[in-house]
Amino acid sequence: MDPMTWIQIAILVIGLIYSARAMKKNSAKPASLQDFQVPTAQEGRPVAMVFGDVWISDPNFLDYGNLRTTPIKASGGK
Repeated sequence: MDPMTWIQIAILVIGLIYSARAMKKNSAKPASLQDFQVPTAQEGRPVAMVFGDVWISDPNFLDYGNLRTTPIKASGGK
């Protein structure tokens, strides 16, 4: 083999070893249900009066509006 090929292989191996040692260990746990803030509808909880565009961090919904489902109609190719 050409000496330049051996140099390239050595650089590749050194780079792989360095990147493997520098890689951080991922110790993050998967998200649980308590990590999410989803809208709720609980009886006895106050409902905020909002006028305009405002971000509410923990909303209490009374109604989700006019929800409709529309089936997907797709024709296949020939």
